[in-house]
Amino acid sequence: MEKIIKAAVERGASDLHIKAGDVFRARIDGRLVPLTKQALTPDQTKAIALRLIPNEDDRKKIDRITDYDCSWGMAGVGRFRVNILRQRSSFMIVMRVIPFEVPTFDGLSLPPVLARIALAERGLVLVTGVTGSGKSSTMAALVNYMNANMSKHIVTLENPIEFLHRDIQCSVSQREIGVDTESFRTGLRAALRQDPDVVMVGEMRDAETIDTAMKAAETGHLVLSTLHTPDAHTTITRILAMFPPEEQGITRVRLAESLHAVVSQRLLPRADGKGRVVAAEIMIATPLVRDLIMDEQRTSELRDVIAEGRDQYGMQTFDQHLADLVGQGAVTYEVAHAAASRPSDFALTVRTFSETR
Repeated sequence: MEKIIKAAVERGASDLHIKAGDVFRARIDGRLVPLTKQALTPDQTKAIALRLIPNEDDRKKIDRITDYDCSWGMAGVGRFRVNILRQRSSFMIVMRVIPFEVPTFDGLSLPPVLARIALAERGLVLVTGVTGSGKSSTMAALVNYMNANMSKHIVTLENPIEFLHRDIQCSVSQREIGVDTESFRTGLRAALRQDPDVVMVGEMRDAETIDTAMKAAETGHLVLSTLHTPDAHTTITRILAMFPPEEQGITRVRLAESLHAVVSQRLLPRADGKGRVVAAEIMIATPLVRDLIMDEQRTSELRDVIAEGRDQYGMQTFDQHLADLVGQGAVTYEVAHAAASRPSDFALTVRTFSETR
C-alpha cells in the first residue's frame, strides 16, 4: 500500500481512491486513473482502513463505522486527509494528498492582491469554490503569509488538520474538530475567548456558524473561512438563504458591513498537459460593493462592479482572469470558454483582444 501511495504522490496525485472490488485509483491532473491491475478484496480494504484510523477506540468500532474522517501521515511522502465510507456494505477510502510544504501565493500562481487581503485587520474573508478547487491550499497560503509578515495569534479550526504551520512571526494554534474541540460552532465560540487576532474556520456549514463568524468580524477579528459556492454573487445569496426569511434583512446589513473579500476559484488543466492552473474571481468589499449587498434589487450588479474595479482595487471576474490565462498560453481557449461565467461575452473579449494585438 505504501509503495503505491508513494508512487501516486510522485506522479502528482491529488487524491487516492481505495475501494473493495476495484483497483487503486488516483486523481492526476484532474483525471481518475488506475494505478494497479489487481482488484482489492473487502478484507484487504478493511485492513487498510484499520491502518489509517489513528484512534484505538475507533479501530475497535470498525464494523459500525459508516462515515469517518481523520488525517494520516507517511514519512518522507506527505500527509493525507482521509475519509472512510461504506458502499455496497464494504469499505471505500478516499485520501486527499496534503504536501508537507505549506503553499505560498507565488507557488499557487494566485493574484498579488491576496497579499493585501491577508494583511487586513478585521473582517470576513471567504474562499469559495467547488470540491477539489484548491480552497484549502489558498487558505493555507493566506495563513502562511500572515505568519511570515505579522505578529499575531492565529487560531485555526480544521476537520482534520491539513497543513502544519510552525510558528514564525505569529503564534499559530491549530485545533482539530472531534479531537481538540467538539465542532466548528463550539470551537469558534471558544476561540473568541482565546485572544485571537485571526480565526480560520475550515468550513461554514450552517447559519449559527456564519452568525458567530460575523460577530467575530464585527468585534475586530479577521475571520477566514470557505464555502462551496462558484462565485462571489452566489456566495452572498447562499449565505442569506441559510437564514430564516425574517432574519435575512438584518443579515444582509451585517454581511455587507463585516465582509472584507470573497476569493472564488476553479482549477483548469494547463495547455501543456502538465498539472492545473487556478482561475480566480476576487471581490473586495468597497463602499459600492457594500451598497449592492445591502440592496436586494441591485445585488445582481456585483459582477459588473467587480470587472470595473480591476485597476483601482485589484478585483477581477473569472472571465477577466480566464482571458489573461489564454493570453499567457496557460490554458487553451476551449477550456477557458467552457469555464467562463458568460461564454458569449468571453468569446467577444478574447476576439477583441486578439485583434488589438
